Amino acid sequence: MKTSFALSSTVAAALLLAAGLACAEPSVQGNNTKPAPAKAATAKSTAKKAPAKPAGPPPLAEASPEQLAAAEQAYMGHYDCEFKQSVDIQPNAKHPGYIDVSFLKQVFTMKPVLSSTGALRLEDVTGRTLMVQIANKSMLLDVNAGRRLVDECIHPTQRAAIEAARSASAVPVSSLGITPAGH
Repeated sequence: MKTSFALSSTVAAALLLAAGLACAEPSVQGNNTKPAPAKAATAKSTAKKAPAKPAGPPPLAEASPEQLAAAEQAYMGHYDCEFKQSVDIQPNAKHPGYIDVSFLKQVFTMKPVLSSTGALRLEDVTGRTLMVQIANKSMLLDVNAGRRLVDECIHPTQRAAIEAARSASAVPVSSLGITPAGH
């Protein structure tokens, strides 16, 4: 047992000595003025790159009649969302048939598209986000990350539809499907 302990401490001491030498080597090499090749390549590649300019929205095509009709169906104005957040939707001032969606400090230019299910899709012209508007709520999605940015967004028109559906379901209906008189 003593032999294995002695051997273990000898191995540990050798490893510490090797680590110490490895740490000491760069200071010996530090006297050389020639930089390491990997660092030189990195410095050259960053020197050649120009600063990236923020990409603006792509040029927008003229809106089709279907797009113009879809834009008319979008609920414009303020939406109250979950976690005390909000979204604001307004027609794009420069391009008829396009919509600007404001969330936090960002504004997304969207192209409205009616889906076969009746939902209205507002598709970001840069492909980053998507807003889906259905009868009882809207949600803003980050397409690239595959997650919701904000959910449970409700426009006053959607809120009115929700309340109308609640009051309609509160009316008792007989098993024959007849609504009692007085309701």
